[in-house]
Amino acid sequence: MTRRDSASSLSAAAVLEIARLNGVPVDDEAMAARIAAGGSAAVAAVNALHRQIDGARLSDVEPSDYLPTLESLAAKVPGTSSRDVGSRGVKDSEGADLVSTAERLVAGELRSADLVRTALASAERAEARTHCFLSLDKERALRAAELADALLDDARRLGREPLAPLLGIPLAHKDMFDRVGRAATFGSKALEPVVASRNATVLQRLEVAGSISLGTLNMAEFALGATGHNAAWGDCRNAWNPDYISGGSSSGSGAVVACGAAFASLGSDTGGSVRIPASVQGVFGLKPTYGLLPRTGSMKLSPSIDVLGPITRSVRDLALILKIVAGSDGEDAQCSMRPVPNYADALGLGVEGLRIGVPKNHFFDRLDPQIRFACERSLASFEAAGAQLVEVEVPFAAHLAELSRAIVYSEATAVHGETLRSRGTKYSPQVRVRASTGLAIPGTHYLEALQGRIPLLQRFVKDVFSRCEILLTPTLPIRVPRRDETDVGAGTRLWEVLGDLVRCTAPFNYLGLPAISVPAGLDDQGLPIGVQLVGAPFDEPTLLAAAAAHELALPPPKLAN
Repeated sequence: MTRRDSASSLSAAAVLEIARLNGVPVDDEAMAARIAAGGSAAVAAVNALHRQIDGARLSDVEPSDYLPTLESLAAKVPGTSSRDVGSRGVKDSEGADLVSTAERLVAGELRSADLVRTALASAERAEARTHCFLSLDKERALRAAELADALLDDARRLGREPLAPLLGIPLAHKDMFDRVGRAATFGSKALEPVVASRNATVLQRLEVAGSISLGTLNMAEFALGATGHNAAWGDCRNAWNPDYISGGSSSGSGAVVACGAAFASLGSDTGGSVRIPASVQGVFGLKPTYGLLPRTGSMKLSPSIDVLGPITRSVRDLALILKIVAGSDGEDAQCSMRPVPNYADALGLGVEGLRIGVPKNHFFDRLDPQIRFACERSLASFEAAGAQLVEVEVPFAAHLAELSRAIVYSEATAVHGETLRSRGTKYSPQVRVRASTGLAIPGTHYLEALQGRIPLLQRFVKDVFSRCEILLTPTLPIRVPRRDETDVGAGTRLWEVLGDLVRCTAPFNYLGLPAISVPAGLDDQGLPIGVQLVGAPFDEPTLLAAAAAHELALPPPKLAN
């Protein structure tokens, strides 16, 4: 069986797997077309409200203002540049990736205690520049490093390989996960602290793998934002230039990796919240296939859409982290039971004979010229490496993000319902509105958007992945926005910018497809540009192989600091 035949059979089976995980029926294309049109009309009315709210000033939005507006609305809703990019060489101590650093620890060339002390110093500098941390666990991290060194010394003395692949490696994660003895903030001050009695599954797996947590990271309040603004704890800022956005909602995750304070970070992605920070900070961010990672012990925003994913310095780091955290834990009913492969095995496959799809519609519309240049350079690098470029028409492309919003807003309102009623005034005004928007979406539209995922995914697989194995789009169609043009009260352009931030990412959340943002150079302001690679469901190996080929041809920028 050829690589192409294997991908086709994998896609067909994977669509049925996603249908099972979502608990929704598989239906025909006529239903898909009807849902796309109806869902778009429904969400357009909700979008009109957000133009009003997001364009207002914080002082203009009071607790009494938003619920009547949403309730009355519910009745009206209808049935890069040419700049040289420096290589991040693994020989450089400050720019080394996770895999090479782990190898040095095993070889005895580096001590975990020294590594963690350096990371903590870097974390303090990163915090001062970007406000990426909400807490630093210095003493705990140093104690863990001393233990890691002792275990590594024992392994060398006995001539054995350490059993834990991340032993002694400092990481830090978005403050949305349960941690034993800690209360996660979820980026908000609206909740009563709840101390966790166990770790989130993914954090437990990373801890068992030997990693050391440096602390908790800043994030958009309740993950309801793509910019990094946070009225409760303070904004997270871009590591390359603090006047620009960090991206969100996994804002601290992108900044901490870009600054070199942590080798990797786990975040979540419901509309682009891993890929957007990765893109604007010049690092790698993976949104896995829906259902690949267990979400037990992590914050819920929209359970039908939410996925967890890593941000790292290299593609091989993505592969290693994914191997550790993927797979069912027997508790998350929407997590796949399929075996987890060794993703690193795919990294050397290259792209010879691989078909790279280039969308003819939607994704390359209204592109900034420097973003277009970066995409064209990425496509040229794939072609030079032996890939075939194929133009494809993406079905229902303009509707996918809106259908995703219908699900996300509906489920977010359900998740926050009781807290909004009892502690709604403690939410920041803008986030309070976003968390309440589901009140304006009829249940029929929510159910249609939910049930339409599988028919639309089937059509997508038929029309797109029958012609290519990987789809290439910009991660963002615009250059990194300034913080002041994306803040509340920024005026009429605000809604356009907020929509642009998720225009190329949210469609693949709705479809549940895996996608990676890879660095693709710097613009003429010295800010990163990202290109997005999208794969067939559960075909992370091919996706990682393509990302590794891109990284080899167009190395990422050096760390921001």
